[in-house]
Amino acid sequence: MDTKTNLVERMRDSVGKKQLIAIAAVLALGGLGAVAILNTDRAKPAAEEGHGHGHNEAKGHGDGEHHGEKAKDGHDHSSGHADNEHHEEAKKGSHGGEMLTEGDFGVELLLAEEGGVPRMKLWLYQGGKATAPTAGTVTGELTRPGGEVEKVTFKVEKDALVSTQPVAEPHMFEGTLAVQTPKEPFLFTFSQREGVIALSPEQLKAAGVGMDAAAPATIRSTLQLPGEIRFNEDRTAHVVPRVAGVVEAVPVSLGQQVRKGQVMAVVSSPAISEQRSELQAAMTREKLARSTYEREKKLFEEKISPQQDVLQAENALREAEIAVNNARQKLQAVGAGPGTGSLNRFELRAPFDGTVVEKHISLGEQVKEDAQVFTISDLRVVWAQINVPAKDLPQVRVGERVTIRSTAFDQTASGTVAYVGSLLGEQTRTAQARVAVQNPSAIWRPGLFVNVEMSASEAAAPITVSADAIQTMGDKTVVFLQTQGGFFAQPVQTGRSDGKRVEILKGLKPGARYASTGSFVVKSEAGKSSATHTH
Repeated sequence: MDTKTNLVERMRDSVGKKQLIAIAAVLALGGLGAVAILNTDRAKPAAEEGHGHGHNEAKGHGDGEHHGEKAKDGHDHSSGHADNEHHEEAKKGSHGGEMLTEGDFGVELLLAEEGGVPRMKLWLYQGGKATAPTAGTVTGELTRPGGEVEKVTFKVEKDALVSTQPVAEPHMFEGTLAVQTPKEPFLFTFSQREGVIALSPEQLKAAGVGMDAAAPATIRSTLQLPGEIRFNEDRTAHVVPRVAGVVEAVPVSLGQQVRKGQVMAVVSSPAISEQRSELQAAMTREKLARSTYEREKKLFEEKISPQQDVLQAENALREAEIAVNNARQKLQAVGAGPGTGSLNRFELRAPFDGTVVEKHISLGEQVKEDAQVFTISDLRVVWAQINVPAKDLPQVRVGERVTIRSTAFDQTASGTVAYVGSLLGEQTRTAQARVAVQNPSAIWRPGLFVNVEMSASEAAAPITVSADAIQTMGDKTVVFLQTQGGFFAQPVQTGRSDGKRVEILKGLKPGARYASTGSFVVKSEAGKSSATHTH
């Protein structure tokens, strides 16, 4: 400036007043041009460091991060983003935010992350010049893709207005700013599209990602109780010989299927020999008594013998018949027949069709009449025994349809509650209930632990999604909503579920399109974006 002053003084001495004014004007214009060039050079990196609508970094990030007013990480903001809105965008303000103008009034909007918390910052302009933040009262609204509307209020911090509440992720919304100045009101609109997961229709088809829409449904809440597969006690028998003796043969083995009446063991028994001898003797006496009776009857009819002899012979026959029946029933009581060969041979037979699940008999062994030598069970129908806590007893009723799920492998079966106990166990404080389970393939083996599910209640839910759509990212439960160019993770609050549908209490509107089957593929792509787009 000293040089310019000296130059003016020297020129004033040699030229007239008009010439001096012309020269001064030329010098002033030259100075303004230099300042403009310097300002242009300084504004260029500011414009490069912030793209998008009011965000100090390019919008449409795949990682959903937010930064301060200057990005000093060397990140290439022209690549790795989900949209194509990095260049030729709205005019930027001096703070790197988006300029929203109406007439000679304007608002510079910036979504900045300070101290790890993203907030909205505003600067007010009048006639192209910054004005005090108290020059207008500002309120805002953010409308999320899920339909939720968030009110935004601002407070004064130095020369800016800063949102009093953080702007929660994902930063995907349409926004409005209402500014009330002393002269007139203004309304500005803006949008933010950050964190879009780009997937083409071809990629979705190849990955098997299915689409669905949020819709009302009936949620059937279920009651799940622990249980165990047990033998069907109505079709389980502990087989005993009922006579003492020595084992001569065991033609069946453990685990073998047997038919009703099939010989399972042969025992040599003195008791059977005595009973058969008694039967044979009684049958011989009966034969003799019948012959005597017929002869006396004939003589009486011929007037040769008196009637008393006929009556005595008939009485002896009836006693012989009783003796035969008594001996035969003794054999039947132990499961033996009259026998046609060896008198002491006793055949132990299966009482019904079933499987030999226990065997305690071997060749040459001396067995007692009450020894449990076999256990047979019909495994075509088994029981699922359930332990029912006292609080759940009102929901467990005889005849209720249930689903049995194995805890060891992926298998289910249906059945009905056949019995609910009336007493609670002293130690467990639970009641016993059982379900008859059809088991034609013998996959439900006694001793297998199961979970028994039954419907507890039904309720209509206005907004539901498929259970496959629910994913977790960090500490948030999300659903991947479809948007222009791909998907984004929409945080939701879930309610009741029946394993197929999940109630959405907050975060979605009816009809919202989302990734259902295969949503884990979208989550995987979101993870890749987060891994490659770091700062």
